Amino acid sequence: MTTADIYKTDPSPVAPHGGIMRRLNVGTGIIAGIVLAVVANVLAKKLADGHTHEPDVRAVFTMFGWAVGFLLGMGAFTGPFRWLVGRDLTHADELFLAGKDQGVGRYFRFTTDHKVVGIQYLVLVMVMLGAGGSMAMLIRTDLISPNSGFLGPQTYNSLVGLHGLTMILATIIMVTGPFGNFVVPLMIGARDMAFPRLNALSFWLLVAMLPILYSAAFLGGIPMGWVGYTPIADQGPPGVDAYMMAILVFAVSTAVAGMNITTTIVTMRARGMTWTRTPIFVYGVLASVVLALPAFPFFMAAELLLFVDRVMGGGFYVPNRGGQPWLYQNLFWLMGHPEVYVILIPAVTALMELTAVFARKPLFSFRIAVLSIIAIVGLSATVWAHHMFASGWAPDLNGPFMLTTEMISIPTGGLFLVILGTIWRGRIWTAFPMMCTYAMLWNFIIGGITGIYLSDVPLDYQLHGSMFVTAHFHYTLMGAGLTGAMGALGYWFPKMTGRMLGNTPAFVSFWLVQIGFNVTFLGMFMVGLQGQPRRVVHYDASFHTGNTISTLGAYCIGIGMLVLLYDVISSWRHGDLAPMNPWGAKTLEWTVPNPIPLENFAVLPVVTEDAYGYGEEPVPESEPEPVPASAGAEADVPGAPA
Repeated sequence: MTTADIYKTDPSPVAPHGGIMRRLNVGTGIIAGIVLAVVANVLAKKLADGHTHEPDVRAVFTMFGWAVGFLLGMGAFTGPFRWLVGRDLTHADELFLAGKDQGVGRYFRFTTDHKVVGIQYLVLVMVMLGAGGSMAMLIRTDLISPNSGFLGPQTYNSLVGLHGLTMILATIIMVTGPFGNFVVPLMIGARDMAFPRLNALSFWLLVAMLPILYSAAFLGGIPMGWVGYTPIADQGPPGVDAYMMAILVFAVSTAVAGMNITTTIVTMRARGMTWTRTPIFVYGVLASVVLALPAFPFFMAAELLLFVDRVMGGGFYVPNRGGQPWLYQNLFWLMGHPEVYVILIPAVTALMELTAVFARKPLFSFRIAVLSIIAIVGLSATVWAHHMFASGWAPDLNGPFMLTTEMISIPTGGLFLVILGTIWRGRIWTAFPMMCTYAMLWNFIIGGITGIYLSDVPLDYQLHGSMFVTAHFHYTLMGAGLTGAMGALGYWFPKMTGRMLGNTPAFVSFWLVQIGFNVTFLGMFMVGLQGQPRRVVHYDASFHTGNTISTLGAYCIGIGMLVLLYDVISSWRHGDLAPMNPWGAKTLEWTVPNPIPLENFAVLPVVTEDAYGYGEEPVPESEPEPVPASAGAEADVPGAPA
């Protein structure tokens, strides 16, 4: 045998990389989910035939079967299964799993590349906000007059619950999902997330959750609002089972995502990126998931006990069986108030990040911003019972909870002042993202001040359950949180898509949304102070004017969001090609080219300065061949202020 024979290439065919994953996508996931749901339903019918809780047992089994089948059909468990049988994925298989050379198809597969997952989250959030916003338009149309009859009482109640839950779940993931996945690994100089497969799993769990959640509309609805209060939930139709299962799946998704993001930020920051050089947005995302990791298990526990009540005949929340509805309220609000900061902190820190860029100033008092975030995280675990002042639970604790609620306004005000200090005497570039910062400051001060009113126990007794409360939390979650997410979208859109967001439609959308928003919810403050209760389909004629104003404002919001949707889609397809660093920013995500390579950085960067040195002369470093955090000179940025 010659040397040539030894090294001759084997012409025999080789199995393509990726194996069975080449055949699996969202279509096979839907088919497998439907098949397993049918099987589970048949099995549940046999197990619970004639049982008192048969409808609930069948509903829960069917939904569980759908979720497991969908994930199986997507290939979510292929990697662990191959590891168990001793045939772990090869490097080439991992590259296929990351979507290498797959084009648009990778967005419909179980793809592990953090950039693909970030885009998937962005589209999912847009779908959820669209669904929740459409339900809001239906609700406001019904409320345009005292007895419009546009929706029946049962349909109205179901829409109120589905709208609330859809919007809460969407706002929880609207910043940490798209931008936490796409931007954070780039911003800290990493090539991917710590656990890429778990990253993809967290997203597809949410996709599996949506059909479960919206099946409630066909199973009698959610008659107890998005909070799911018992004992109404114990007595509700099978739509409550959909609510319960959706929360359980969502909680698993957030736990997986939170663990992944935390590990990535703590262990994978670039060389030289100390905590004092870590961008403030990274702190915001980390604080958000650190809050969510202990908070959402409380919600999960509340729903597991409800599962025992509804499916197994338990009585955790039923008074005549020795149960206690206050147990549910405590478990729910142990999640429900930290959840506000899970939404707010990443949105506000995204605006802090871009404000430094568009003001061309270092972030004002970086340390105060970090300490404020830490204080909010700590105090947010001590305020949950202010939602229960009017319930009669533990009245002796009203005073301490009122104090902690008022105390949390201090670090929240610290973040507010950091943004104001950054703007002060800056060379402002008034682009669309910067306009979102101005809007957030206006909206958040209204939401914050009205929140202090509600923390006062006597005043809370008067306003609890009124439209005043609805206006307050919309000013907080939508006025500050969603506005922050819009600013983040405008800021990072060029890096995520490689194209610039259209400027004129963005400004048209901004003004329509902000004017409509303030008209809508200032109208709600008005009728709330007059005494109109929330979640009521028919109301007294004395509240007619305020509700008409609010409905017209809501239509304005809806038109503005449609303009923004048009801008996103048209810019994504036909927008101007974006330069590598259109804003002249100094964080690491702007140092990679468009389109971003699969592994982000050919050579991992070395950080030699913080990300906010605007207007400062660069200091020579002795580090051999460093890659500085700054990217691009201000003078090269088109449209930037002189």
